[in-house]
Amino acid sequence: MKKITTIIFVLTSFLSFSGNEKRNDGSRAASMGFTGVSISDFWSVTNNQAGLAYIENLSIGLYTENKFLLKELNRSAIAIVNPLNSGVIGLSLSYFGYNMYNEKKLGIAYSRKFSEMIAFGLQLDYFHTKLGDNYGSKSAVTFELGFIAKINKNLSIGGHIYNPIQAKFNDYNNEKIPSTIAIGLANKFSENILTTIEFEKSINTPLNLKTGIEYKITENYFARLGINTNPELLTFGFGFNYSSFTFDFSSNYHQILGYSPQMSVIYRF
Repeated sequence: MKKITTIIFVLTSFLSFSGNEKRNDGSRAASMGFTGVSISDFWSVTNNQAGLAYIENLSIGLYTENKFLLKELNRSAIAIVNPLNSGVIGLSLSYFGYNMYNEKKLGIAYSRKFSEMIAFGLQLDYFHTKLGDNYGSKSAVTFELGFIAKINKNLSIGGHIYNPIQAKFNDYNNEKIPSTIAIGLANKFSENILTTIEFEKSINTPLNLKTGIEYKITENYFARLGINTNPELLTFGFGFNYSSFTFDFSSNYHQILGYSPQMSVIYRF
């Protein structure tokens, strides 16, 4: 058991580098190569808070991911988005890991349109990381911010900066939360086809090129596909709307580590 725990912890460290890195939520984004910076939808609450400005209904959502089919690498998130007269606010809470190592994140977001063409968003983040076997826990506070500009009815550009201040958990060993910057485009080629492309760079990793495509089969059914270059991932999934609910299912495939399925559900009041 100790050997398995050690392997899991090493794998987690290898995948997460310093831990608490930027993660995109929502199976729609996950199936489209984890491209969320230029899209405005419910999961903008974590992917790019500027996109919240275009949300019109009070909504609540749940998201779960089983990374490489290992329960120790499970991640789950819950969020609520509430439009106000002067903007849109969002609250999100996520959990990653297991009893020997876990990361929690609480985010409070605010987004506002300054015209129909451009919106900005800001989020304050609180992190808490726990390491088992009496190693203790650490907390940190930081922020993230982004914008979305709608060039026309079909083309939008988005940008997002995560943890620009490189917040630290501990001065010892320089334990910093990785900073990440992303910029991307979303283009609606037709009524049925949406494509995305995104460039993401973390302070700890090489540039990641991400791209995705969404095909609207009917008014309520969607098929999606995407790729990442670093790490090399193939992503795919589908979604459908039913009454006030949106259900999305996705997975990505790593040629060495295998599949990572995701699922999300959104309810609009």
